[in-house]
Amino acid sequence: MAMLWKFMRVARYSKTALPPKVRGILVHSRHSSSSKSVPSDFAASTPCSNTVELLGKSYPQDDYSNVTEKILSKVGKNLHNKKHHPLWLIKEQVKDHFYKQYIGRRGTPLFSVYDGLSPVVTVQQNFDSLLIPQNHASRKKEDNYYLNRDHMLRAHTSAHQWDLIHSGLDAFLAVGDVYRRDTIDNTHYPVFHQMEGVRLFSCHELFSNIKDVESFQLFEQGHRTAHKQECHTMEAVRLVEFNLKQVLTKLMTHIFGDGLQVRWVDCSFPFTHPSFEMEINFQGEWLEVLGCGVMEQQLVNSAGAQDKIGWAFGLGLERLAMILYDIPDIRLFWSEDERFLKQFIVPHICQKIKFQPLSRYPPLINDISFWLPSETYSKNDFYELARTIGGDLIEKVVLLDEFTHPKNGQFPRWRRSKYQLLKKTILL
Repeated sequence: MAMLWKFMRVARYSKTALPPKVRGILVHSRHSSSSKSVPSDFAASTPCSNTVELLGKSYPQDDYSNVTEKILSKVGKNLHNKKHHPLWLIKEQVKDHFYKQYIGRRGTPLFSVYDGLSPVVTVQQNFDSLLIPQNHASRKKEDNYYLNRDHMLRAHTSAHQWDLIHSGLDAFLAVGDVYRRDTIDNTHYPVFHQMEGVRLFSCHELFSNIKDVESFQLFEQGHRTAHKQECHTMEAVRLVEFNLKQVLTKLMTHIFGDGLQVRWVDCSFPFTHPSFEMEINFQGEWLEVLGCGVMEQQLVNSAGAQDKIGWAFGLGLERLAMILYDIPDIRLFWSEDERFLKQFIVPHICQKIKFQPLSRYPPLINDISFWLPSETYSKNDFYELARTIGGDLIEKVVLLDEFTHPKNGQFPRWRRSKYQLLKKTILL
């Protein structure tokens, strides 16, 4: 689950009041001495007939608007900032590691952390700034939550890369909730949490430990290969890749312990090249934990850092927490049950925790069959309908059978839904 990254590689994923505020940041631009505020204001509210009210702003609806009231109710929850929540514990472990491991020239942490950025972004921020093609499958309405054609709930924390680099930052972590329409099972939820990491290097910084540094360069006029971009020298790419893998290996060792086995799988993302997925061997099983790579220089250049080269990674907090704490169902992260939350009130963020199951109640299985028009159907439309009606009672939905009617071309479907409540037996 390097969720944001994998989503780009593989084309596919109770009405409650919201907290009163989502925190913003103040940053400085590379191209201006004035400061700019990254927007965040007030809580979400339910949509009216022709506008969506969210974080203190109104967004006119159009033919792309598909965000639901249930999803709006999650905006502003910020589970990653709730003290002693398991996602907060993971975020704090990563933050603590980066603060202590990487120190700047002035003795302060090299990496800055932004965990209050608004989840409402423009389509340009979410896709265009990351060089994602207009026809890329990840842009589909069926896979995202659009407020309208111009604004959406971010599908990944990478949506903030360009702005943060443009503001003058060379090393940062961005953490937040992200939103995707996806399948229903114990590892997928329409809202989850990611951490983005970016590090840029000048020529002097990258080659500082090498003798005769003046003879080495970051850039050249070459050809793109499987191992490098056309504008990068092989020496620069090798050092950036080495640093990236070293940083991430140290991070996973910090979280999961010494002796951790790691392997790297070559892959492809629109915003990095070369690109990799990191897998760890945990309790005898190889598990994917994040995606990463050398940043596309076109992205870096457009943000105003033409003289630098860098790496980026993206990881899912839920993925790490489910592995580390042995949490079997992603819905549990949204639980307000004290039996769940109290398990993570510990004196130290690195204390070992093994989740104790809350429920031994049996699940309820329901089958449903229906006809669908072939030209407008998306499987995520059905998942969204199921989530809207059944909420977090629904643990899993699977497709059992399908066929096309030979005369009218309609598509009947037979799906099975598994319901399970954590507190008591349910009857439907």
